[in-house]
Amino acid sequence: MTSAEPVSLPADDAPILPDWPVVARADLPDEAATIALAQRLAEHLHPGDTLLLSGALGAGKTHIARALIRAWLSDPGASVPSPTFTLVQCYDSPRGEVWHADLYRLSDAQELTELGLDEALGTAVCLIEWPDRMAPDWPDAALLHLDLTPGDTRQATLRILPEHPAVDRLTRAFAE
Repeated sequence: MTSAEPVSLPADDAPILPDWPVVARADLPDEAATIALAQRLAEHLHPGDTLLLSGALGAGKTHIARALIRAWLSDPGASVPSPTFTLVQCYDSPRGEVWHADLYRLSDAQELTELGLDEALGTAVCLIEWPDRMAPDWPDAALLHLDLTPGDTRQATLRILPEHPAVDRLTRAFAE
């Protein structure tokens, strides 16, 4: 886990997130653009990578996770339910395992251990919604923040420490 100084975000968003540098941004004017970014991210993620997904309710965290998982599985029709009530959904593929966690309903960081998420970090691709529930001990990860913008469009912002091993790979996903 990586400790960083927390940054406060607007009241309608996750209250505490790591203050890692912004390395890339992408405008997502429609569903196709969101899916395309998720597909590019899936191409550049490796087992052991963790992507924290933040944003207000309705910003598209689950949508981008679902598209990324389908791309990882090479199955655009795969059933990818939201983990809102199950808290974690796991997917196996020849490329490696993917864990999709939604921490919105967690009330205590100790519950992370009960979910088995510690075991997956470092071996599976982990997509974690509502990462503020992990504060201040975030895993070694990248943060993908989704903002709603005027006209019901979105902007994706990638934050990651410059020394992180995935920084170049994930930044390329935004540049393609």
